[in-house]
Amino acid sequence: MFDMAPPDPMAEVELKMRALVCFAFGLLCMTGSLSATPQSLTMEAVNDASDLSVKPGKDVSPVLIKAQVLLDRARFSPGVIDGRGGENMQNAIRAFEKARDLKVDGALDDELWTKLNEISGDPVLISYTITDKDVKGPFAKIPDKMEDQAKLERLSYSSPEELLAEKFHMDADLLKELNPGKRFDEAGASIVVANVSPSPETQEKAEIEKIEVSKSEHVLRVLGKDGAVIAVYPASIGSDEKPAPTGTYRVKAIAPNPVYTYNPDYAFKGVKAHKKFEIKPGPNNPVGSTWIDLSIESFGIHGTPEPEKVGKVYSNGCVRLTNWDVEELAGMVRKGTPVVFLD
Repeated sequence: MFDMAPPDPMAEVELKMRALVCFAFGLLCMTGSLSATPQSLTMEAVNDASDLSVKPGKDVSPVLIKAQVLLDRARFSPGVIDGRGGENMQNAIRAFEKARDLKVDGALDDELWTKLNEISGDPVLISYTITDKDVKGPFAKIPDKMEDQAKLERLSYSSPEELLAEKFHMDADLLKELNPGKRFDEAGASIVVANVSPSPETQEKAEIEKIEVSKSEHVLRVLGKDGAVIAVYPASIGSDEKPAPTGTYRVKAIAPNPVYTYNPDYAFKGVKAHKKFEIKPGPNNPVGSTWIDLSIESFGIHGTPEPEKVGKVYSNGCVRLTNWDVEELAGMVRKGTPVVFLD
């Protein structure tokens, strides 16, 4: 049996004081100073954001969310709206600056901010009530292998969350950050989303002269008859192994909800099939929700099941856009529209 000394009253007081100090310090660490915690992501904070000193980083920035939504409305697409910036946003800013005769430096400065805010006075974040259609489905888990995808009746969204994120051109993680604790599978529930409705000036039917696909810039440009830039979209364009073509081609046809046909001659990595097979339509189809066929065999402009990777990874030769961008583009082009690939 061990001997035990009686408790020391003064020692107990000292321990309690230490515990209080540790608790207070821990609380301070959790609440933190303004510089130690991510900025508030309330709807009001984003709609009123104007701090242009914020630089893209790991934390989501209200002012970057606002800038991305405004660029999206003007048809200078930043790709997925994620509030973190990146190369796609830089390209969108440079294209917008050039089109508006501003200094082309990709910087989010006062001059650019003024022009962006002239696009529309509508709030960039709004409340949205989830509908029965949003949660109806069917939803399906999408397998990684194309051979397994061919067994599905439709390449649907995997969840209401994915559907809503794509509907509002958003990164799924940002959708969750703006709606902490909210569920996305309940019709009637109210959530915060990006207000990506286009500005009135971009809603008018544009007269398109041609499309330019810039391999070095990873963008697709839509040009009007006067040479004005109508729209710019981030794009994944070919690879060293399967490069995109060079020269001028034309739009042959536009196919919404395409069936994807895999040809063994493509020799994609990870695909072992030696016979042709088809993958049914849907937003998670390998070519996304829309296919714009070009006058070169097996080449087109199409969507993707992975919008967050557009402009950041290579494609299998074709021009890959987000589903919402290719759908918008399909509404502007016509059969015979020239498509110029620029080296």
